[in-house]
Amino acid sequence: MQAHAAADSIPDGFARPLHTGLGIDAGFSVLMPTNNYLDGNNIYQQRGGTVFTPGLRLELRFDPYSRQGMLYHGLYQGVAISADLNNRYNILGRPVSAFVFQGAPIAHLAQRLWLGYEWQFGAAFGWKHYNEVTMPDNVALSTSTTAHIGLNLTLNYRVAESTTLRLSMGGRHFSNGNTEWPNAGVNTLGVSLGIVYSLGGCQSEPQAPEQLSREADRGRWSYDIVGYGAWRKCVIGTGNSQELVPGHFAVTGLQFSPLRHLNRWVAVGPSLDLQWDEGANLDSNRVEGAYGDNMFFYRPSFGSQLSAGISAHAELTMPIFSVNAGLGYDFIKPAGNKRFYQSLTLKAFVWRGIFLNVGYRLGEFKTPQNLMLGLGIRL
Repeated sequence: MQAHAAADSIPDGFARPLHTGLGIDAGFSVLMPTNNYLDGNNIYQQRGGTVFTPGLRLELRFDPYSRQGMLYHGLYQGVAISADLNNRYNILGRPVSAFVFQGAPIAHLAQRLWLGYEWQFGAAFGWKHYNEVTMPDNVALSTSTTAHIGLNLTLNYRVAESTTLRLSMGGRHFSNGNTEWPNAGVNTLGVSLGIVYSLGGCQSEPQAPEQLSREADRGRWSYDIVGYGAWRKCVIGTGNSQELVPGHFAVTGLQFSPLRHLNRWVAVGPSLDLQWDEGANLDSNRVEGAYGDNMFFYRPSFGSQLSAGISAHAELTMPIFSVNAGLGYDFIKPAGNKRFYQSLTLKAFVWRGIFLNVGYRLGEFKTPQNLMLGLGIRL
């Protein structure tokens, strides 16, 4: 197939075998003292620390003569595993992460050199976590498994036809999404160096026909409908009188999001957000004199646990994955909740317009609220 082939004769990227690459990387990062536990308030009085992180990855790229390969030059995605060999093993353990990732060029600096980005999302296993007997001071982590979220700026250099060096600089966040408590989380900042070998070598990247590019970049609307659910822990009270409520509480939500696609990469738009939280409005319905494990509540009405808000969203739209960030305001909210909320969501398209939705919602950029695990459809 020639680069000037008609747009309607170019095959879809999923109709051709994906190109495979194998990579190794290793990095050093700093544990940020973003909570009391990592700021020295632990039995060893250890603050921060360093982490050595070796990893293995499998990268997948679209055939360069396919529709996605022509429209998204340099795009890659895949799966990886890494180990965090930190010097704070006695207070954190040495977790192993498994995650998906996606990256792409931002700017080409020379023929073989380009600046790019990469995000990561997955799970980390093997943390030492809060225990009321053995680790009562660990406010950072309360579960042995957490989410793994990373964002890197990358500098890429193709040293040979099939070999690329990659220098990455960025940060990672580990937490359990408020499914258990305490949940202050762990954050790292660091650099890593990696090498990727493409099996079968790299091919040239032909330019997309003008008609194909014009169709991909034309302004259009799409409509996302998402239903999600999760569970969370609940803390009631204010200030020093906060108490952890026994048990877990269900959260369900529904979003309707019209999105205006500005081009093939970016979409923006509003969203109507409805959410019901079983753990909302408990403080005012507490049975007088009930404390600790014997804490009881009168059942709040359905309406008093319902929130409704409007949010503004920006989305990075790529093949397979889209990353969506939102800022919202609840015009209806349960008593005591924050009106101003934020969300970060990964959409993984599994079939045509059907996608898996994995997200996290915060209040006022600091108060953990809940995960958003569900299914969506793009119309």
